[in-house]
Amino acid sequence: MRYDVDLSHLMASSSKKKHEKEDDGEEEEFEHFDDFTLASSWERFISEIEAVCRQWLSSGPKNLLEKGAIPLGELKNLYKIKSDLKYAMKNYCMEYYFEISNAVSQSGKSVDWNSTLHELQLSFGVKEFMVIAPQSASGVILDSPEASKLLSAVAIAFSNCSSLWPAFVPVHDPSRKAYIGIQNMGTVFTRRFEGDLISSQVPVKLMHLEGLYELFVSKFAFSSSDLSTHFFKVHFTMKLTYKTLPYDEDNEVLNSNSEITESDNGGDNNNNNNRNKLQWDDDCPWSEWYTAEDPVKSFELIAIWGEKMVESSMEMAELENASIHDAQKWFIVPEFSSYLMGDYKGNMVGFASQLGLLIDALSMSLEVKFMEDFVSVETSGSDKLRSSAVIPPPTVLDRVLKDLCHDGPELISPEGRHKSSRTIKGAPLETLFAQFCLHSLWFGDCNIRAIAVLWIEFIREVRWCWEESQPLPRMPTTETVDLSTCLVNQKLQMLAICIEKKRKLLDSQKDDNSSDTNSVESNEEFFDASRDKGEGLVKESDSKRKGSAGVVESMMLLKSHNYMHAPFTQDPPIMTEDMHEERLHAVEVLGDSFSFSAQLEKDILSSDMSAFKAANPDAVFEDFIRWHSPKDWEVDDDVDKCGPSKWPPQGRLSERMSESGNSWRKIWNDTPPLPASEQKPLMDPNREGEKILHYLETVRPHQLLEQMVCTAFRAAADTLSQTNFGGLKNMTTKIDQLYITIASTLRPLQANKLASGDIEIIQDLKRLCVVFEQVEKLLTLAASIHRKFLHAPRLSQTVFNDFYNLYVPNMGKVSLSCDEVKKKQEVGVNERDVVTGMFVQPSANQSWRKVLSMGNLLNGHEPILREIVFSLRDRVDGSYHAPHGNPWSHDQEIETHRMYICGTSNDLRVALSVTSCD
Repeated sequence: MRYDVDLSHLMASSSKKKHEKEDDGEEEEFEHFDDFTLASSWERFISEIEAVCRQWLSSGPKNLLEKGAIPLGELKNLYKIKSDLKYAMKNYCMEYYFEISNAVSQSGKSVDWNSTLHELQLSFGVKEFMVIAPQSASGVILDSPEASKLLSAVAIAFSNCSSLWPAFVPVHDPSRKAYIGIQNMGTVFTRRFEGDLISSQVPVKLMHLEGLYELFVSKFAFSSSDLSTHFFKVHFTMKLTYKTLPYDEDNEVLNSNSEITESDNGGDNNNNNNRNKLQWDDDCPWSEWYTAEDPVKSFELIAIWGEKMVESSMEMAELENASIHDAQKWFIVPEFSSYLMGDYKGNMVGFASQLGLLIDALSMSLEVKFMEDFVSVETSGSDKLRSSAVIPPPTVLDRVLKDLCHDGPELISPEGRHKSSRTIKGAPLETLFAQFCLHSLWFGDCNIRAIAVLWIEFIREVRWCWEESQPLPRMPTTETVDLSTCLVNQKLQMLAICIEKKRKLLDSQKDDNSSDTNSVESNEEFFDASRDKGEGLVKESDSKRKGSAGVVESMMLLKSHNYMHAPFTQDPPIMTEDMHEERLHAVEVLGDSFSFSAQLEKDILSSDMSAFKAANPDAVFEDFIRWHSPKDWEVDDDVDKCGPSKWPPQGRLSERMSESGNSWRKIWNDTPPLPASEQKPLMDPNREGEKILHYLETVRPHQLLEQMVCTAFRAAADTLSQTNFGGLKNMTTKIDQLYITIASTLRPLQANKLASGDIEIIQDLKRLCVVFEQVEKLLTLAASIHRKFLHAPRLSQTVFNDFYNLYVPNMGKVSLSCDEVKKKQEVGVNERDVVTGMFVQPSANQSWRKVLSMGNLLNGHEPILREIVFSLRDRVDGSYHAPHGNPWSHDQEIETHRMYICGTSNDLRVALSVTSCD
């Protein structure tokens, strides 16, 4: 239905305002005098529209911002201000849309597909415009006479105040988004607008470019024969939008030949998900613990054909069959999952969510003294615990223990660990306790009772390894304990060393049945097997010499002319952090640093002296000092230190070693000469192993949970940091910042402040979970984008940075909408093949794609949206004059007809604007 504007009111009003021009072009004296007659409601309504329009015109765009104009969000630089009006018992709303630049659309210019435009701007080729609509539920006018009358009122008001704004009135059903409109061009020309939507079945002819071209030409051709006999120079530009298949569906297509079935999985995995097909993140480091939703739902590809001249429908038919690679420009627009923006309504499972549950368990860990107390709900006495006391079935527990203590490798290589990982005092990712903490996150719902059950059974497995002298899995057996890790990890590492020593003792006892000599050699191998090779090189000149590791170069004994021999010595006893603290406490008790040194190191010192005496039977106390503590042997500056040419070496003991009653000399006098292989071991592995197990079995719940939280954060961060995201710079920086934040936030747990009732620690940890979640989301996105643009790193970088620059400044503040982060990036010519490969050929079972094709297919995909602008232009000369006598520019080109077409094979929107001479 066409809505015609009644211009009789416009002509009547104009006669009241102005006198007719005389032949010589002179105007009457009262040309600018406005004489309004407000006798009827119709005239008052026009006057109100005019008053509002004059106010907005005089204010200007910048001042309108101060008077209540609001931005339109994603539409760049577009603002809106409104005013309410009333006529004939009906309320209307008049809205003025404008840009700050306030530049009026220039007729004859082609559409700028790169701009983000309002639907009316794009449909009718305007910039600033007015919309007037009734304040009703639908917001449209369903009555044809009312629409024409309303638009006439606006046209009269605009003419009275010399406004050149286009004015639109919404009509028909709201779903059609139909409009009629009018614009005074300030000359003898007037533009009329009309737009509507075909939402039912689109005629086949209008699905193709040839038919759409003929539809446009029919608007100005004089007869049907003109379509075939005349060639019209029509300006044409087109924008096609394609969309990749949703990646979940895409996976199904890619893996249709996969051998993976439910029976292969056995219905059993870490997070109890039925993964019967290949997931996008199966090779990502977090996939062992959970499956992440692909943060990139799909991509839109926008192909743009620049403006060109078309003279026949045959050219349009050829263009429809042309390759999309012939398009002038390509742009790609990612569509992100809603959970990235924080408005996901489901329960997103990841490291951050489970760490939050572990912190809840930490807050409850102060209620009892032993972990066993949490196993029984009745003894715990906590209503909160009773309501959440969920323990997985024994089969799940057995599987977790099997993975921890039996199936897992003895030691995972630490290669690739993040440089800042050691700043977090937890357990390294590859170790047993770190794996226990990660399993705890997913064991049941990570409540304190489930953790207690798993811990008790875990320690039973550790004790079994100890009693059966079986190697402790995932733990190194080096002769040092890493004091930068948490105490539980130190204990487990020391226990692994004790088990190894215990095994060697058992092996040496088995080999001791043949002779005492074999026993001595085996014992010596136990203390330092790596140095046995050197002893075979030592030439024994004295039958009394034992345990020599070789001659010390340039050093000879003071009382004899024999070379000094370095002895084999026992390794110092291995100590964990709490053992060092005990010894430090002893320092404070004794006070005197020297006395402390002699007291606490007596066993080690005595062992070294015995070994030195055995290797050097003629040695004296001064010889031992020269070898063991060279700084305590003072040599005269003008005398060589030692050597056969200067005998005996000239020197003396330091002041502290020459004091009366020196503890070192007393130990020297009391120490018998014994090689290390015959000495009592400095470390008793059996005693130390039992002490470690006692600690693990009786550790306070809050002490255990504190270490679990630190280790879980470190292990989760270390897991995520192994993700391959193509070295995106912003992501690398964000991960580095995460480690710093984690280390700083977890520091109070190491100081045992939680036990003192500092509840703010829990709140800080909760906030840390939020930060961790944000980085986890970013990292998942970076991995997804990287693998999709593996051979187009520039696109990978720009697409990720676009999201990053919008997301990071708003982290923890507001939720972003999916449209706010959708930014398009131009695709280079050398990158088009990569983007083309993302459009997988649709499978036969995708029935929704079995439609009549519109052409311009891309790997079997038809456009999800096709937008076309046809325009016809003409030149005017100076014979046309404006009402005030100002001539139109000579030979200026104006757009006489413009048609915007947008749609698919299921719907079609057509917007027509016609410029005519009234």
